[in-house]
This record gives sequence, C-alpha cells and structure tokens, in this order.
Amino acid sequence: MTAHVVMYSTAVCPYCVRAEQLLKTKGVETIEKIRIDLDPQQRDTMMQKTGRRTVPQIYIGETHVGGFDDLHALERDGKLEPLLQGA
Repeated sequence: MTAHVVMYSTAVCPYCVRAEQLLKTKGVETIEKIRIDLDPQQRDTMMQKTGRRTVPQIYIGETHVGGFDDLHALERDGKLEPLLQGA
C-alpha cells in the first residue's frame, strides 16, 4: 500500500503532469489533486503551508516533498520508494 499523495496543481502545468507520471510508475494509483487555478483560496493555503508559489507542490503522507524537481531528486537518490511505502 502506498502513502496518501496530495498534489497542488493547475490545468496547464507540464511539471504537474510529469510528477503524476512519475508517481504512477511507482505504483501510486490515486493522487488527491487540489486545483489552485479553480480555487484561489487553495493557492493561499498552499503558500501558507509550503512557503512556495509554484506548482506542483506535492505531499506524500505528512511529508512536503516540494515540486517536480524535488520529487525527481528523491527518485534519483532512491528515497522516493521508501517514502511512498511509509518507511
């Protein structure tokens, strides 16, 4: 079983698409997407929680991973899978 994944995103964000593709290759079936382009209040919430303005902003369980580059770095370093497994 994989950890709960939440991703703040917008409709036209290529990095959001790439992040989703990477997560799916790791067996993540469900990603809770919070569309900040449809709900501006969610953008404010995201910025308060993460201190960042850009999307995607990804949470795996309670861990704020960051954006696609951060997610990709975790994968490259072999740390993404354990995080997804809740280790």
